[in-house]
Amino acid sequence: VKKVKLPYIKMFLLGVYAGFYIGSGGICATVCSFRMTGGDSRFYSGLVFPIGLMLVLCAGAELFTGNCLLIIPLCCKKITIRELLISWLIVYIGNFIGGLFLAILIVYGHVTNLFEKNLAQIMVNTAIAKTSLSFGDAFVKGILCNFFVCLSVWLSFGAKDFFSKIAALWTPILLFIACGYEHVVANMFYIPAGLFASYEYNLPRLNLNWGRYFYKNIIPVTLGNICGGSILVGLGYWYIYLKIGRASCRE
Repeated sequence: VKKVKLPYIKMFLLGVYAGFYIGSGGICATVCSFRMTGGDSRFYSGLVFPIGLMLVLCAGAELFTGNCLLIIPLCCKKITIRELLISWLIVYIGNFIGGLFLAILIVYGHVTNLFEKNLAQIMVNTAIAKTSLSFGDAFVKGILCNFFVCLSVWLSFGAKDFFSKIAALWTPILLFIACGYEHVVANMFYIPAGLFASYEYNLPRLNLNWGRYFYKNIIPVTLGNICGGSILVGLGYWYIYLKIGRASCRE
């Protein structure tokens, strides 16, 4: 309820922070798994990437995918559908600006010069792979991703101290990264970074472009993330614990 009552400018700025944090976890995961292949690459990426969500939940930020759980207070009639949609929109835009800003800093600050500039090629390859998914695959991977992201948030609510919160959120995020699921906010960094790197380093980008990013990735992944977080986690646990259980929304 407090999330949707935030002043819009604060909501937006916290969204920018979240996009920046998630993207930071993404670039760190890419650097740490460089030259690794197969399961090793996915495992080490998964170990590092949760730093982004840790910063969101512990430092304080507004993440669109985690905020899919706002469906719970909506079902409890503590917020309105208008408040939910406005919050989602403002945070989503903030997340995009934060991811885009980080991508600009990483590429044009030439962090991508690492490993004899091969990191730039990795960023381009990642963006191409993400925009080459079919609509259906991107949608389903989006569902699977946010199911586990929202479980991380859900588990962290049960933590009693800082380190317990980190332990609770870490492993579901490791799982979604290791399995290659699609997170719309992470992609707000990965794909623009790949596009910028292709421009800056004059690298072949095949069919990679802004239009393809929006209709081949951001739309299906956003819809999938909403389904995975709002329906599978939010509505599921609301129904189990708040609608038919002994507990009530008022409690």
